[in-house]
Amino acid sequence: MAPAAEAPLLEARELHVAYGAGVRALQGVSVRVAPGEVVALVGANGAGKTTLLKTLAGLLTPVAGEVWFDGRRIDDVPAPDRPRLGMALVPEGRRLFSRLTVAENLALGAFTNADPAHRRRMLERVWELFPVLSARAGQRAGTLSGGEGQMLAIARALMLRPRFLMLDEPSLGIMPRLVDAILDVLRRLHREERLAIFLVEQNVPAALDLADRGYVLQTGRIVLEAPSRDLLASDLVRKAYLGL
Repeated sequence: MAPAAEAPLLEARELHVAYGAGVRALQGVSVRVAPGEVVALVGANGAGKTTLLKTLAGLLTPVAGEVWFDGRRIDDVPAPDRPRLGMALVPEGRRLFSRLTVAENLALGAFTNADPAHRRRMLERVWELFPVLSARAGQRAGTLSGGEGQMLAIARALMLRPRFLMLDEPSLGIMPRLVDAILDVLRRLHREERLAIFLVEQNVPAALDLADRGYVLQTGRIVLEAPSRDLLASDLVRKAYLGL
């Protein structure tokens, strides 16, 4: 677990985000993720989880609040430039280039670094993490299974060699065996590379088992923050998300 006193790598301060005619999707949301820390964000559908990830990635602009990364305020940094800072998002639904091959999708993932040696090193790393993708290198992404597609989406983000990885519902629509394989890869990245991970996940027990800490988001507000073991024991999480 990252030390509690360590300066955050990513910090959102009092974010307010609105859709349409002033409907607030986020209302004063503050979160932080330290270097090398895994943090889970849990909540019901419509709570604002995806909105928060999109705001951190620069795809949505807050009406108030601040986003800081590595000691720098990045509110005004456009979304295409945030990967160059070391941020990567694996969106819900994967958003692969379905007509391109696995290898071509991965090559596009390294767009921030044109160094052939970098691309070669990162490709070797993702082949190691996801051997099934190596076997599918020449296959079109649109023909992969759901689990293989999710692996490709994560691998494509890793081609950036990010310091901060955001994942939106990586287990959605995937058979349990492949979910376990994906979570095992995230554990390896956390352990071996000290990669900071911010995870939105419908499988609350799995998310909190992986994470150091967690936040509970309800109707656009953070209502609980605690170490993962404490969240798993809390009445709110047990009743609302574990059915206990």
